[in-house]
Amino acid sequence: MRYFQTRSARIEIIPMIDIMLFLLVFFAMMTLRMIPTKGHVSKLPTSSTATKMPAPKLLVEVSESGTMTVEGQALNAAQLTALIQSRNAKDLAVTIAGGQNVTMQQLMGAIDAVRLGGATQIGLAAKTAN
Repeated sequence: MRYFQTRSARIEIIPMIDIMLFLLVFFAMMTLRMIPTKGHVSKLPTSSTATKMPAPKLLVEVSESGTMTVEGQALNAAQLTALIQSRNAKDLAVTIAGGQNVTMQQLMGAIDAVRLGGATQIGLAAKTAN
């Protein structure tokens, strides 16, 4: 007679809790990665937190007059954008260097020109404070 008895269904809770916690952590991590970082942090010409970076693939020097020099060539913003677009912009690391009297607006003009060219790896050059 025991052979013909129906078994009651049993719901296992522990594997379901494990899956729910995994999904919670997964969505929390994905949400944090989707928050864009905005703004540019610059401490020119000296910074106590400056770190060494690998040699840039492209160095853009901004002068006090606002002209940008790349590889010994003076360029304006449109020419800089065209130069970056002509290279592989996805893998291009660009470092922007300016002197003590370069304004933040001139630096932002250089950053905008580089971003319009498609480069995403942008660094600002600074000297370490003694």
